[in-house]
Amino acid sequence: MLQDVRIAAFTQFLLGPAAVQYLADMGADVVKVEPPRGGYERRWAGGGTFPNGVSAFFLLAHRGVRSLTLDLKHPEGQAVARRLVQTADVVVENFRPGVMDRLGLGYADLRQIKPDLVYATASGYGADSPYRHLPGQDLLLQARAGLAAVTGTADGPPVAAGAAVVDQHGAALLAMGILGALHERRRTGEGQRIEVTMVQAALDLQLEPLVYALNGGLVQRPREPLASSFHEAPYGFYRTADGYVALSLSPIKLIGEALGDPPELRPFVDPALALPRREEIHRALQPLLRERTTADLLRLFEEHGVWCAPVNDYPGVLADPVIQQLDPIVEMDHPEAGRVRTLRHPVRYGSMEGSTGSSAGARPDRMPPRLGEHTDEVLRELGYAEADAARLRADGVV
Repeated sequence: MLQDVRIAAFTQFLLGPAAVQYLADMGADVVKVEPPRGGYERRWAGGGTFPNGVSAFFLLAHRGVRSLTLDLKHPEGQAVARRLVQTADVVVENFRPGVMDRLGLGYADLRQIKPDLVYATASGYGADSPYRHLPGQDLLLQARAGLAAVTGTADGPPVAAGAAVVDQHGAALLAMGILGALHERRRTGEGQRIEVTMVQAALDLQLEPLVYALNGGLVQRPREPLASSFHEAPYGFYRTADGYVALSLSPIKLIGEALGDPPELRPFVDPALALPRREEIHRALQPLLRERTTADLLRLFEEHGVWCAPVNDYPGVLADPVIQQLDPIVEMDHPEAGRVRTLRHPVRYGSMEGSTGSSAGARPDRMPPRLGEHTDEVLRELGYAEADAARLRADGVV
């Protein structure tokens, strides 16, 4: 799909690498530029997860890219980077604003040598923001943008999401912006600079509740077990005899029929009561569900068309037949980490059926790279002779 696109990736942490991994999965030639000793994402991993000493944090977001080591503070390293950019369609970077400019690799500099360049940048708050110096870290953005304040329950503290949702959404927005800019370039012949900010990504994740609040709606953290203050009951996670079940937006009359018409639910069968009396409905419903197992409730609810789901932990996710039929996990035999399991590319493309389970994704020849694995290869593509490459290596440039 993107086999004719080359991307020079000056990326770090999660947002930038995850964005270009989406594009690498689609076939783009992504050359990741990293320091000769490796970046932070090679030295850190959540929970200390280092299969055979290799960072799982690096492995999860660098599938399909090539590794070129460069000292960007060295003038010759900057010269190599500029030569790479001349062969690229896209530059992607997610350093703090100003870093690439100081290295002579900002958009104003690079468009002089590549006028039709698509230059994609991501940061916490944006290059023009008075807060551009602040760190763009996922938890901090969840806090500042209001996401933590609307997560959890009214009687508890703010709650962080269980994953780096701002980074991941920012990555998807950045990849989307790059694809749009490439389409525009093919239409007009012109490149452009595009920018994604993590604060905007965090706000965009809250499109529904934030727009309600902006237009007079009451948005606040709900009381347990409600999962929302603005949805009709039932809408939440309910304790069962052996776990939890999620119920969403189903008529109380239907739920009552599934449970054998208990008298506790009869006062609430009028759909008009589902929002104003949602807390009463939850209090009436919860004891009825605690009497039955999760499996029993799911069977009853599914038979009656009630919207429901189990609340799975990760072992439950992997064992869930609904998840299994999607085949979302792919295994890779990495030369250093060994057998590694990761997530497949999340979009299925009819044009790529038969290659990786009906979706783009980790081909055997597109493993996350070893540090500098493709340095000599890329230097040759850029026209450097073996003697020049040896000199750059001896000087610590690569």
